[in-house]
Amino acid sequence: MRCKFFNKFRLYIRNTSWILGGYFFRLLTGFFVLIFIARYLGPKKFGILSYAGSLTAIFATTAHMGLNGLVVRELVKKIDVRNEILGSAVALKCCGAFFGFFLICIVAINTEDINSPSFWVIVIIASSLLFKPSEIFAFWFEAHVQAKYTSIASVISHFFTGSLNIFLVVFGANLYFFAFANLFQAFVFALLLWLFYCRYSDLPIQRWLASFRKSKELLGQSWIVFLGSIFANVYLKIDQVMLKWMIGAKEVGIYSVASTLSEIWYFMPVAIMASFYPRLIKLHESKPDVFKKRFQQLLNLLSFLALIVILLVTLMAKPFVDLFYGVAYQASSAILIVHIWASIFVFMRAAFSKWILIENVLMFSLITQGFGAIINICSNFLLIPKYGGSGAALATLASYAMASYFSLLFYQKSRPIFWMMTRSLIAPVIYFYAMIRRVKWH
Repeated sequence: MRCKFFNKFRLYIRNTSWILGGYFFRLLTGFFVLIFIARYLGPKKFGILSYAGSLTAIFATTAHMGLNGLVVRELVKKIDVRNEILGSAVALKCCGAFFGFFLICIVAINTEDINSPSFWVIVIIASSLLFKPSEIFAFWFEAHVQAKYTSIASVISHFFTGSLNIFLVVFGANLYFFAFANLFQAFVFALLLWLFYCRYSDLPIQRWLASFRKSKELLGQSWIVFLGSIFANVYLKIDQVMLKWMIGAKEVGIYSVASTLSEIWYFMPVAIMASFYPRLIKLHESKPDVFKKRFQQLLNLLSFLALIVILLVTLMAKPFVDLFYGVAYQASSAILIVHIWASIFVFMRAAFSKWILIENVLMFSLITQGFGAIINICSNFLLIPKYGGSGAALATLASYAMASYFSLLFYQKSRPIFWMMTRSLIAPVIYFYAMIRRVKWH
């Protein structure tokens, strides 16, 4: 029986292992490379680089188009029209990528001196959006539970980019070269995804078909997620943008170290849910009771992992930052201790986002993300002038909690998920209490 169960889920376990392995490599290389870059550039220049990345991330939603989970779902369900799904999706993402790049250039022209380093760093990093349509190949591999190809492409691209960044530090390169390294990573990742798709897919790109009908259908289903993603990216990255506008690049650099060390853990729920998403789709259609049970188990797992991360980072934040980043970034540790507590809501949101797609209640994604974005912006206006980076971290925590947890209580269909999340939050307490009760005291 156990062997049968293992065989049934072996594909998903292996797929998760590939995703986690790739992300762990990125975690380790990114961690060490970030230290080199941050120490070399100093808070102000590192802040400019981080600000450009955050601004690009906000407008990257136009290349996202809300299609990520939707395309995977469509590829799983509608095998006979895969060519039309892929062709239409990549056409939409190309249009969105160029539009996003154009918008970033407009913002840069209106907020930065055209001769300043900030302006050109923004333009260079924003150019990476033009490679975003290649994500369509990753959707294919996700739908077919073949994450190893995406992971391999990610590992190789990050290895070369990390090596390039260290080379730039050793030879004393200026800020622009680090921006070009970011662009190089996007290019290599896109190229490798294309090569792997051509080699291992049974549906050649030449057979892809972009149709107005399918594009309209995809947009009709994705526009709510698309708008929700805009709000999500706003409350994920607006803190650094507002810090730059309200205080300056140096504060952004200090805050960026803290937020990066906090957000670097966010790969865990994304990897787990991406691997189990196709299985959850099938369970929801065929075995609703089993789906509910598995979803609760996933929430419990994500909550437990988040609590481990929170406790570990809270205890190690100050000595860690002091040891690896130095005196210039001492203030980052206090920001990190606040920011890391948002991860409990981020971890659970990863599961909730898949539930939204499976249940097809996309409007709720828009409402909750919009709610979070408004709270974050308002909180930043109130807290940043007085508390700086720590205020931005508090605003982030408040917005994540409201958007990904408390807001679920106010909508009838999502209320059961709110209670499931609540159970997952108290599950570790119940578990340890049960362990204590089992101990025989003498």
